[in-house]
Amino acid sequence: MPRKISTATVRADFNDPLAVVHYARAAHFLGLWASELALIQRFFPDKSGPLLEAGCGAGRATIGLWDQGYRALTAFDFASELLNQARQLANDRGASAIKFVHADATAAATSTLLGYKARRPAPFAGAFFLFNGLMQIPRRAKRRAALRMLHRVCRPDAPFLFTTHDRDGSPTERALWRLEAGRWERGEQDSRLHEFGDRYFEEAGTGRTFMHLPDRAEILADLVATGWTPVFDAMRREIARESAAVRDFSDECRFWVARRN
Repeated sequence: MPRKISTATVRADFNDPLAVVHYARAAHFLGLWASELALIQRFFPDKSGPLLEAGCGAGRATIGLWDQGYRALTAFDFASELLNQARQLANDRGASAIKFVHADATAAATSTLLGYKARRPAPFAGAFFLFNGLMQIPRRAKRRAALRMLHRVCRPDAPFLFTTHDRDGSPTERALWRLEAGRWERGEQDSRLHEFGDRYFEEAGTGRTFMHLPDRAEILADLVATGWTPVFDAMRREIARESAAVRDFSDECRFWVARRN
């Protein structure tokens, strides 16, 4: 029987040369999406506060934040090859002051690596987990662990911006997931997957990708369970009109903003 998708699987997929080139190209040429920028300007008006990006990849959003004038930036990723690309791009763009950390959002030691110390103020005034990075963590318990870690390192009322897919985002999505639900009921789903909503697929030029596609109720429950208060969510198309390059790079997604309790 094929092995279940694990953290090691996802890390290896992100370190694959195909994936590294794909994400490095986006970091160099794509930058922040119009929708990301609109929400960053709305919910992160203070450019002096220390901010954290989880799952920074090759640095697309981190460097984009720097270009917008945010200077107190820390970013981390568990894929060393992508992180090397991010560091190199930061150096090339005059953004070497960005602190990059090799870390896993679900690991117990990560909060310490990011500067958290018990009985001291949390280090970050806000956090990001963009381009569905949270949803590329296998297993709901692990995704909640990542949310708890981010809660730990953020200050009270800190904003947290992230994206997910949405199984109910369109009539086509709803129809496809009704078919998938039947497969799970019959035990005919991909045996490598953990939970309904999981997908593992391969795209030409990108490599292999694990993704969990939730519905809205699932994310609301996960936020509340991990100490976050949801304050905003909307599909990308409702926030801004994206360029053709962004639409080619990324499917439709749901944006979320929560605040730390």
